[in-house]
Amino acid sequence: MKRRNNRRNNHTKSLRVRALLALAVIAGSLAIALTTPVRLGLDLRGGTQITLETRSTPTTDADAAATDRTLEVLRGRIDALGVAEPTLVRSGDHRILVELPGVHDPKKAADVLGRTAQLTVHAVLGPARTADGATAPAADPAKERVLPDESGQPLRLRAAELTGRDVEGADARFDQQGGAGWHVAVDFSKTGQDRWRQVTARAACHPAGDPQRRVAIVLDNKIISSPQVDPSVPCGTGIPGGTTQITGSFDGTEARELALLISGGALPVPVETVEQRTIGATLGDAAIEAAAWAAGIGTALTALFIIAVYRLMGLLATAALACYALISYAALAALGATLTLPGLAGFVLAIGMAVDANVLVFERTREEYAARSRPTPRSALTAGFRGALSAIADSNITTLIAAALLFAFASGPVRGFGITLAIGVLASMVSALLISRVLAEYAANRPAVFRRPRVTGIASTGWVRDRLLRRDPFLMRRPRRWLAASAALAVMAASGILLRGLDFGIEFTGGRLIEYATSTSVDPDRARTALTDAGFPRAVVQSSGDTGLTVRAENLTNADEATVTETISDLGGETKKIRDELIGPSMGDELRRNALIALSLALGAQLLYLAVRFRWFFGTAAVVALAHDVVILIGAFAWLGKPIDGVFLAALLTVIGYSVNDSVVLFDRVRELLDRDRTTPFPRLTNQAILQTLPRTVNTGMGAALILTALAVLADDTLADFALALFIGLAVGTYSSVFTAASLTIELYPPRKASRKASRPRPPRLTRRHSPSGQNAVSASGKTPQYPG
Repeated sequence: MKRRNNRRNNHTKSLRVRALLALAVIAGSLAIALTTPVRLGLDLRGGTQITLETRSTPTTDADAAATDRTLEVLRGRIDALGVAEPTLVRSGDHRILVELPGVHDPKKAADVLGRTAQLTVHAVLGPARTADGATAPAADPAKERVLPDESGQPLRLRAAELTGRDVEGADARFDQQGGAGWHVAVDFSKTGQDRWRQVTARAACHPAGDPQRRVAIVLDNKIISSPQVDPSVPCGTGIPGGTTQITGSFDGTEARELALLISGGALPVPVETVEQRTIGATLGDAAIEAAAWAAGIGTALTALFIIAVYRLMGLLATAALACYALISYAALAALGATLTLPGLAGFVLAIGMAVDANVLVFERTREEYAARSRPTPRSALTAGFRGALSAIADSNITTLIAAALLFAFASGPVRGFGITLAIGVLASMVSALLISRVLAEYAANRPAVFRRPRVTGIASTGWVRDRLLRRDPFLMRRPRRWLAASAALAVMAASGILLRGLDFGIEFTGGRLIEYATSTSVDPDRARTALTDAGFPRAVVQSSGDTGLTVRAENLTNADEATVTETISDLGGETKKIRDELIGPSMGDELRRNALIALSLALGAQLLYLAVRFRWFFGTAAVVALAHDVVILIGAFAWLGKPIDGVFLAALLTVIGYSVNDSVVLFDRVRELLDRDRTTPFPRLTNQAILQTLPRTVNTGMGAALILTALAVLADDTLADFALALFIGLAVGTYSSVFTAASLTIELYPPRKASRKASRPRPPRLTRRHSPSGQNAVSASGKTPQYPG
């Protein structure tokens, strides 16, 4: 009795601690959500457009290739500035269009982007003063130059000994102990370390106070630091280690900005800001309103479905999911992330996918309730949370690994997706394992719920599980047939890619940009509708300034351009074409290459984790199933003639996360059954795992499918394609985790040696179990009905 009271007191105490923690998280998220707005992307609110023009130098011609290299350096600077979801495209051979959403100080952004950031290190030859105090010119401009130092004194500098190519990185630091304030620490590469040591070794041979003992660090033809080599450094030895500090009267912002410029590297050619303006959203109010309606209706349908299946626990899970949405929104606002329309759709879909953790717990709780002789909702819930923890942890850790690598190695929208994905995963775990548990355990402790356990929704096993238990199908009887079917689907999809090709969108191929000035203001929504009717449904229309309008589209011929101009003239009266240029892709070669590298590393890391956490053949099967899903999704879009654009890329990344998550949940159950049963053949154990996790797969898939249906029916064409891609990915991912990954695992599983005990046939025996109706049921069979706990 005393032990029971102690256990009850400990349970009450832990429930209170979890409740306080949940309240703290919700209160903090609510405070952030109310005080910090989320920045909206270019498609939802527009932003600032900066037009940069590259200039040739005596050594480098500002051609299209140099402009492309400059664009990639600028992309790195923008990422480091913290501006999410920017758009950068090359316009013609010499111009770069930079579109920045939600920038508070566009002039400062233009200044940072426009700096060449050419870093050089020079030995000081001496002062450059004549006898009358004038500045003496350089004796040989090819070998030396004259620049004023920080105090304005002109110095003669030797030709550059080190350049920005010798820099490995730079970091802004604050020296609290030495009192030096903010400075920038510069780390040189291996070759740069040797050159730095040689420069300082020669300078150390001059006496202290001699100008030739100084080393000048020059950025964009301006000496930003010219320190003397410390007197402790002997002549001919130099400063080893390859690290130096740039000191000056910096504040924190200036030091970080300087470190950013040095780390990002110099621009291949100088750029000049030729234009700066405000641009409108790429999507109209009608499209945004339709997406909002679709999101609201889809979320409501998902909530009703969960409540219908799990009753009281479903209602509490819906409340926890509302908290999940609040936590995710607050995290996006706190991190300064930019929300785009595909990101908003993915965010709403994540609510449907966040149902998965709750479904895992509730389905496991149903199993526990059915397997116990004297079950109670509270004891079943406690065991359900404990049993589902492993599957939830493994699936979320694999997803977090992918998100971290996408953030670390990718750039542009792929990097932004990694941030959103990580936020969604962490918020989902807080929602399911903390908030949902607090609510569920509090409800289970109420006397009214204790007397009516069926109201909880966990006292019955559900119609899907009941039907599976009655029929007990052996799906893994012939795994090679499933593998053959999967291979046939993959070949069919690949043939679509080869025969029909991929219809890449303007983000990947570039296209044509036409800017108009109209006598009367034109609503971008009307222009989009008119251009769609004229045969250009994928044209991107934006307002530009007060009466301007820009149209972007791929593969515009001169005849198409005339049609577009005529359509705009019908809407805006007298129309003047201001600009007509070919533009490059916003997702250039380097961005695509970085995305592929990040994705490959993510898959490799997931394979390694699954091999360590499970076994090598589980990881191999999961990655093969993932590749199978990707090929089929891309092939389906090839056969349907749908565009491969940025929205499709977001859908593809979402499908990848879902596919791995589904396979991990199945493998976690296979591993659990393997640990408990060493005698049953592996195909039979895998089949049991499929049947036991299939109710979770069906309910999670239904939750996501309801939201996708709302997006496909109510949203505009862009999000309809997004929903279609996710529909295909959802169906194929469910199929591949059950039939492709499981079948391949059976084929790769090493054969076990049959023990004597396992080889003896067991006679049929009567087994007693607790039925969902609360009555004892007796069955005669050669095996015990499977109710894993």
